[in-house]
Amino acid sequence: MSLKNKYPEISLDVLKWKSRRGLLENDLILEKFFNIYGNSLSSEDMDGLKLLLGLNDNDLLDLFLRKTNLSGSVDLPHVRNVLNKLRDV
Repeated sequence: MSLKNKYPEISLDVLKWKSRRGLLENDLILEKFFNIYGNSLSSEDMDGLKLLLGLNDNDLLDLFLRKTNLSGSVDLPHVRNVLNKLRDV
């Protein structure tokens, strides 16, 4: 199975729109992430980011701040890769 089939194309604009959060802290982290990595994200990275953005604001912030770790259906290698980038910004 090719990466294209495994990770359908996700628009960067859609991800940026979905990244608007209720917590300012999340917004600041995500904005910086897009400024640094936005133009170089692979389809796999974009899928990982989409899965992270499906989490609620407080859970997402806890992940960013290393208070919790990925678990369940989002504990996947490509999601971990994106989370590590987000934690480094």
